[in-house]
Amino acid sequence: MAQYAVAGKGCRSGLSLILLTVMLGGCAAQPDSPRGDSSANQHQAQQSIAGDWVSIRRGDTLGQIAQRAGVPLVRLQRFNPGIDPRGLAVGQRVLVPGHRERAPSGGPYRYQIRPGDTFSSVARRFGVSPQAVVAANQGVEPTDLEVGRLIQLPIDVGHDTSSSQAPDPAPASPSRQPASDSQSAKTRSWPWPLEDYTIARHFGKDEHGTLQPMLLTTPSDESPRAVADGQVRFASEMRQLGKVVIIHHPDNLQSVYARCRRLLVDSGQDVTQGTPLCEPGQTNSGDHELLFDMRHGGKPMDPARVLR
Repeated sequence: MAQYAVAGKGCRSGLSLILLTVMLGGCAAQPDSPRGDSSANQHQAQQSIAGDWVSIRRGDTLGQIAQRAGVPLVRLQRFNPGIDPRGLAVGQRVLVPGHRERAPSGGPYRYQIRPGDTFSSVARRFGVSPQAVVAANQGVEPTDLEVGRLIQLPIDVGHDTSSSQAPDPAPASPSRQPASDSQSAKTRSWPWPLEDYTIARHFGKDEHGTLQPMLLTTPSDESPRAVADGQVRFASEMRQLGKVVIIHHPDNLQSVYARCRRLLVDSGQDVTQGTPLCEPGQTNSGDHELLFDMRHGGKPMDPARVLR
């Protein structure tokens, strides 16, 4: 996925807006074991976490968790949309896919029902509509979901549809390109997050070829508002980006609001278009600023193509 250099006074050169960026973790350290038992111990560790929720421990990376579970890193990432690989917090919960589950780039995903799951909760998690999940699983009674049952999730990230049996592709390159116009055309005309604003920096590549997110400034202290209905998947602080809100919308769209001073929403909260999200940060000149990013299937896209 594309990395964004964060410009502005006080920010180090090369810092990135890595809100949904692929991170390849190093090899997990294995405990010492008698000769000949390492394979058995590794297999037991894989069985213990594959298919379960795990809590992040100090020093954990998604790469290490994927290795311990014996699943592809890209599949782990796709089963946890909205989780920032570089911003993992101790105690944060990550869903580790089981070995029967799949997440091909073109969809549909193959998902295993867990205790407490409903079509609606699973749909919200992956940014699809409950109606689409019901339609993709004819013959499955939504009110009587059996734990362990495999269902189809009609995920569409802009690629040709492939079989749910298809293997996961290789992890995306850090130089991933922005979403195409055809992907942007799927969206509706949404309002801007601020009413009184100036585009201080447009979305696009800088002189070094690095994608830069859009930067908005405003002379007032108005709160940025959600550009569309959705669910807050992240509302916390990120290093060098201040407080950040990430919202997942239908059709696998995400909007990101960074450099906030104070948060007004919580993770897991459902919001409607126009909901105040945070208080904007203030620059040395007295203006307020908002780092605004939009993505489709995790790929950066120009907000100007989506907002009216």
